[in-house]
Amino acid sequence: MPSYAPEYNSDEYLNGHLKRTLAAIPHAKTVKELEKNTRSFMKKLQRNPEKVMSYFENENLKYAA
Repeated sequence: MPSYAPEYNSDEYLNGHLKRTLAAIPHAKTVKELEKNTRSFMKKLQRNPEKVMSYFENENLKYAA
C-alpha cells in the first residue's frame, strides 16, 4: 500500500462525514460544545448501521467488508 492512501481506509470516510456534518451546523464555541456535537454525531451513527456499512462500499475497501 502507498504511504498515504485515504481511499483504502474506511476511517477516512467516517472522518469526512463527521467534518461535513459539523461544518453544516453552527460552529462550536468551546471544546465542550465541540465534544457534545461530535458525541451526538457518533451516537446517531451507532443507530444507523447502513451508513456505517456505506463506508466500506468503495471498491478499494472490498477486502475489509
